[in-house]
Amino acid sequence: MPENQIPPAQTPPPTPGSNESQARMWNMLCHLGGLVPCIPCLCTLLIWQIKKNEFPSVEVHGKMALNFQITALIVWIAGIIASVVLSFIHLGMLMSLLFPLIGLAYLILVIIAGIKANNGEDYKYPFSFNLIK
Repeated sequence: MPENQIPPAQTPPPTPGSNESQARMWNMLCHLGGLVPCIPCLCTLLIWQIKKNEFPSVEVHGKMALNFQITALIVWIAGIIASVVLSFIHLGMLMSLLFPLIGLAYLILVIIAGIKANNGEDYKYPFSFNLIK
């Protein structure tokens, strides 16, 4: 096989203007929208609703990302409530130590999902409720 020929098992990456690369970009932005401060669910919701008819894969990635972001929000609110309740028996500080770990796990999982989406792979978040079907 000549040196300048691509082996048949490997496919070249999509060109920057192709429909496939645009779909991958929007899939990635669905996940990375969760990193926008104060309004993570809103960014993902807007991307998902605007682009789901144009790119069918955005439908799947948008739902997965939104489900995870809503799950993280529920966990965060439950943690705040637990921290307040436990503060009455002087254990609230233990819960407040968990918040940075929850935030770090959220950050890592969103970045991993964004990278996988940009590579054209599906990513299933661990510990995510399936609220939007």
